[in-house]
Parts: sequence; structure tokens; C-alpha cells
Amino acid sequence: MPAINYAEQYGKTLAQAFPNVLHFGALYQTKNNEIYKIVDAKTIKIPVITTKGRKAGNRNSISGFTRNHDNDWEVKTLTNHREWETMIHPQDVNQSNMIMSIQNATKVFNESQKFPEMDCYCISKIHELKNAVDSGSDDNTVLTVDNVLEVVDKFMEQMDESNVPAKGRILYVTPKVNTIIKNAKAMMRTVNLNGNTGVIKREISRIDELQIETAVPSKLMKTVYNFDEGAKPGSSAKQINMMMIHPWAVLTPVSYAFAQMEEPSAHSKGKYLYFEESFEDIFILNERSKAIAFNVEA
Repeated sequence: MPAINYAEQYGKTLAQAFPNVLHFGALYQTKNNEIYKIVDAKTIKIPVITTKGRKAGNRNSISGFTRNHDNDWEVKTLTNHREWETMIHPQDVNQSNMIMSIQNATKVFNESQKFPEMDCYCISKIHELKNAVDSGSDDNTVLTVDNVLEVVDKFMEQMDESNVPAKGRILYVTPKVNTIIKNAKAMMRTVNLNGNTGVIKREISRIDELQIETAVPSKLMKTVYNFDEGAKPGSSAKQINMMMIHPWAVLTPVSYAFAQMEEPSAHSKGKYLYFEESFEDIFILNERSKAIAFNVEA
């Protein structure tokens, strides 16, 4: 029986799983992935069009036409090439009551290894690219109950000034920061009397306008990782406390080039063989870099 390439089928299955098993699943499902396609297996060309503004109209004469627009290309090249293989003896399948099968092994691999690695790559690459475009843009405020909502509001104001759509912004936070935010919101809802004047004062924040992803483990929110095997924090890694982002700012292509299983044969010495490889990467659209903001430890 010839081996079958399951890459396309596998890719569709993973795409369905992303929002449920990836902490940054919403970013892997950005609509940009539908708009900007891979051109030659590893290159994405994003059109960048600029125009000049309008002028006062003239009803009495016709002026000469001039070129008032220009276009260029923002080229992105996929460089993250990953692969994984395993083999399973038929007796391992039989003696484990079919538990140790290729399907179960790859399911555990996806959930315990691949998806956490993709999360690590996603946030660390976005942080790297954001700082390459907007150098020194990290906020290094030590977050407390007293100031965390001020930092959130500052990020919101910066995005407002850059005309980032208000709807769709996501705030990713570590469990520790999530607790700080909860306590801050509890304090915010407390009604205090302003001295003895009888004037009621209530703090106001825009935190409730955001979709907050609260369950991102700290180990998946580092600035640098070593990806030699899986993902391990790099020696210079810093803790990312929170990231505010709009998915329209990123491009997250995942191209599954090959995923194949072979039946036991003489070549495999009687074992099942499985191998997969993919080209995938994370990019930010340079023109939309203001739709990303980080708070990182100093």
C-alpha cells in the first residue's frame, strides 16, 4: 500500500483546532491569512499603496492630471521550517489495547509540544518585529493594582491616535497580571466618597472594551526562545507581562508541506513510520505596527 500525503487534510484539521488549543489562536486565524497568500511556497508579497490628499475644486478650468498615488511591495519570506518524526512497533499498539497508535501519539505531540511551541514562537517573534519597526516601544512599568489600568488605558489611547479599530483588540496577560487586573477592577467598582463633600467619585477605565485572554502561562510569554528542539526560554529572555494587539496587524501563515504515515515494511524493520514538516512563520504588517503594545519586565 503506497504512503499517502496527509498534508492538506492535516492542515485543515489543525486550522480547526487552533482557536481551541492555541493561546494565540485568534492571531493564527487573522483574516490577513485569507487576504495575503503565499506566492512561491515561501514568499508573501503585500501591496503597500499610498495616495495624496484632495485639493480645492475649480469649476472654471481644467488642470493637468498628475500621479497622486504610488504602490510598493512589502515582501515577507517564511523561514521557520519545522519537522518531526516517530516510529511505533505494531506490538506496542497491540499490547497497549490500541492506545499507543500513531493517531494518539501525534495528538499528544500536537497538544503538549507543537502548539506550545507555536505560542512561544508567535509572541516572541511579534515582540522582535515590533521592536525592529518601533525601537524602544516596550512599556517597562512594574504593574500593580494601582497602575495596571492606567497602562491599559495608555495602550488604548496610543492605538486610538493611530486609528486602530477599537473593535477586535485583544489583551493577552499572564495569570499574575490577570489577578492584578481583577483586583484593580474590583477597586474600580468600589464607590468612594470624595472627602466629606458628599460627591461620589468612581474610577473609569476602558478595560471592559477589550477581549482579555487570561490563561496564558508565564512560560509561554517570553521575549526570546531557543527552538533547537521544542521551545525553551533563551538566556536573555525577559518576561512579557501583557500584550495588546489587533489581529489585523499580523500575518501568521502555516503551510503544511508534508505529513505522511507508512505501514510496516522491510525498510522500516516492521515498524509504523510517521513524518511531518511544515513551513510557517509570524509577520507584522509594518504599516500597522501601532496596533501592537507590550509591557515587559525591565
